Amino acid sequence: MATEHGSAARPAVALTGATGFIGSGVLVALRARGVPVRALARTPPQDAAPGTAWVPGDLADPAALTELCTGAGALVHLASRVDGGAEECEAVNDRGTAALMAAATRAGVRRIVHLSTAAVYGEGPHADVEVGEVPPAPVSEASRTRLLGERHALAAGGYVLRPGLVTGTGDRWVVPALAELVRRVPVRWEGGSARLSLVDRTDLARLITALALDEHAAPPGVHHASHPGPVRGGDLLAALAALGLLPAPDGPAVPWEECRRLLAAAPGRVSERQFGLIARDHWYRSERIWRLAACPPGPGPLARLPEAAGWYREVLGLSGS
Repeated sequence: MATEHGSAARPAVALTGATGFIGSGVLVALRARGVPVRALARTPPQDAAPGTAWVPGDLADPAALTELCTGAGALVHLASRVDGGAEECEAVNDRGTAALMAAATRAGVRRIVHLSTAAVYGEGPHADVEVGEVPPAPVSEASRTRLLGERHALAAGGYVLRPGLVTGTGDRWVVPALAELVRRVPVRWEGGSARLSLVDRTDLARLITALALDEHAAPPGVHHASHPGPVRGGDLLAALAALGLLPAPDGPAVPWEECRRLLAAAPGRVSERQFGLIARDHWYRSERIWRLAACPPGPGPLARLPEAAGWYREVLGLSGS
C-alpha cells in the first residue's frame, strides 16, 4: 500500500471511483494540489504514485469504508454503476452510497462531494433548466438508483453534482455513440440545433477538487455541473469532423420523429433514449456552481477536444488510419 505524503496538517481526501473515467482525472487534480489521497479500489494499481494510499475493498465492505473515511477531511464519491439490472445498480448506487455516507458521518468527514448525473431527469427535451424546475423522471435502472443515492449524500450534508454529457480522455460513451449514430442515422438530426450540456472531464475534475478542498460560498445541495455554455449538437459533430474523428455532418435536416424511424430501421448498440440525449435539447443551467466555487469553467468542451483526439482515435479504431 502506498504511503500518504503531503503536509501533515492537511487531512487526506477520501476518494471512490479513482480508477474510473472521471475519478482518474480527479486523482490527478488532487495530486497537482499536493493533497494526500486515500482511494478505495477492488484491485489497487501496482504503480501507485506517491501521495496516494490505496484501500482494498468496495462499497459493500464496511471495514474498508471505515478505513477510507477515518481521518479524512473530505470525501469525494465518484464510484457508480452505470449499467445493469435493478439489483446490481441498487447494490452500488443506493445501498453502497448509503453505507459510505454512514461511514463518513461516523468518521466526522466535514465535506462531501457526490457525483450524480443529469440523466436522472429522464427523457427531454429540456432547455435552460435550473435545479428544481424539472422533476426527476429517470428511465433506466442506473439513473433511478443514482437518484436514490443522491438522498444519502444530501442527508449527510453533501454537494450533489449533476453533469450532463462528459467528454475527454477516457470517454467510452459520448463520442463512440456519436460515431455509431452518424452511421445509422446519416442526416442532420433536427438540423443540428439541439443544445446540450457538456463538460470536459478535466474541467469537471477541477470543479470537484475545488469543492472538496476550498472554503467558498457554494451551499451544499444539488447543483448542475456542466460547462456553463450549452453546445449545439451540430457544432459538436463539426468539431469532431475537423479532428478527423467522424465524417463531416451533411445530409438534410430531419425532424425527430423521422430520426427515430431511421434509427429503428438500422439496429445497433445505442438506444433511442440514448440517441435522444444527444439529438434533442438537454441543457441544464450550470453557471452558478462554477461561480460559487470560484472555479473558472475553462474554455469549454469543444476547445478541449483536441487534447483527447489521440484517445478517441484509438477507441474508434482510427489510430492506424
